Amino acid sequence: MVDKIIVEIVDELDPSGVYQELSDPNSGGFCVFVGAVREFTQNEQVMALEFETYQGMAIKEMTKIAQDAMKKWDLNKVVIRHAVGKKEVEEPVVVVGASSAHRDACFTACRYLIDTLKETVPIWKKEMFKNKSIWVSATP
Repeated sequence: MVDKIIVEIVDELDPSGVYQELSDPNSGGFCVFVGAVREFTQNEQVMALEFETYQGMAIKEMTKIAQDAMKKWDLNKVVIRHAVGKKEVEEPVVVVGASSAHRDACFTACRYLIDTLKETVPIWKKEMFKNKSIWVSATP
């Protein structure tokens, strides 16, 4: 199963190759979510975001999420990749993807992957505005 799962923490995220990573002769459906830095949060202009992580624990938790999704939705492949460091507006910061025989499974799995990652993986986000910076939460 491990060769069917890709989990990574990276400095730079390029989501363009994810389709190829998810490609499988048994897959008729592919679903990919890309999260990027948006310009406004609660009517305040964001200059950048900064992400930090405890990499060993993050990879372990991301692998667990991917394995759970593979079993629950009979997926063929899963990709979970998150960037760390300072990221500018419009820059991608996270990509999750799933491939399966049918679209319903990969749509449902993709939402599970991103939602569970945000809830459980030790990746912390600092929002940088013109006059202040705020850590969004002290824990994931």
